[in-house]
Amino acid sequence: MKKTPIIRIQDLLGLLHSLYPAALAESWDNVGLQVGEPEKPVSKILICLDPTEKALAQACEVGAQAIISHHPLIFKPLKNITATTPTGRFILDAARSGIAHLCAHTNLDRAKNGLNDWLAQALGLKRTRPLQSSSGDLLKLVVFVPCGYEGVVSDALFAAGAGAIGDYDQCSFEAPGAGGYRPGAGTEPFLGSQGERYRTRETRIESVVPRGTLNRVLTRMIKAHPYEEVAYDLIALENRREDVGLGRIGHLEKAENFEAFARRVQQQLCSGSLRYVGDGQKAVRKIALCGGSGASLISEAIRQGADVLVTGDIKYHEAQIARDAGLGLIDAGHFATERIMVPGLRGALCAEAHKRSMALEFVEMQNEEDPFRLLV
Repeated sequence: MKKTPIIRIQDLLGLLHSLYPAALAESWDNVGLQVGEPEKPVSKILICLDPTEKALAQACEVGAQAIISHHPLIFKPLKNITATTPTGRFILDAARSGIAHLCAHTNLDRAKNGLNDWLAQALGLKRTRPLQSSSGDLLKLVVFVPCGYEGVVSDALFAAGAGAIGDYDQCSFEAPGAGGYRPGAGTEPFLGSQGERYRTRETRIESVVPRGTLNRVLTRMIKAHPYEEVAYDLIALENRREDVGLGRIGHLEKAENFEAFARRVQQQLCSGSLRYVGDGQKAVRKIALCGGSGASLISEAIRQGADVLVTGDIKYHEAQIARDAGLGLIDAGHFATERIMVPGLRGALCAEAHKRSMALEFVEMQNEEDPFRLLV
């Protein structure tokens, strides 16, 4: 009987970051493994918005060995860990219970098939793209391969995540040339002999690599390459990525009355309360959105001609700025615009785990609540 491979916390982290690379997170953020032992086995994971004592209790109840939350448990370095604070209690109780805690925050917000894409789908937006695209996340990988091995090395690069440009994948450029080297003592050259200068026809292969997948790409490239010592270059790029970034902007199938659209947002997101800014009778079609706190994107939404920005945590003066610029605002609440990540992340992780034949069960937290109450 074939033995089922043991899956560890570090494997779960690798799965999570293969979809939502830590490199996409904001510099001030804290994502990844926050509590737990990387080598510990895992089979069941609870997914939630917030790392609370209630979430920890539910993880224990369902027999989960790990929790993945959207909001980080630890934002800044801790001076102490005691039971007198919610964070300290969570850490101590999680350690006693043997439950690890992982976080996918702004990397989940910015990534393709992440929180903002799920929010756009829920609101019926079409032809979406990031509202604020990212730059500085890409590298150009250049590797030199002996003729006849281009396919083997390229396949390894693409399988590891290189070569994606927008909706295209397996993108590369190849150019022929001549390579030269002299094998030193103790080497076992694929071509040539020790101590003798050798020249051969080689192909230069270029492809783009997101920083988050770089280690995996290099590992697989070196394993597939026939040479003992692989010559390659890494070049930082400033190209803007149109597939990842903060927020989303897209179009409704047809124009809607603004107030009617706001009511639909409230219903679709199960928002306990919703505020809006602007003319409720205006027809709207071009919609910008950002789950959580997206007021920083007001200027970008205005610049790109959005009719409405859907987000949470709007302040009074931000509402004035939007109103005066003719941008409609919908404040559906931080919780309502982000809670959608729980079923979305579960679906994405289930699909990827199945693809990799990883026996993992992902469970959605039940009865998670917005801390705000509405007084009617």
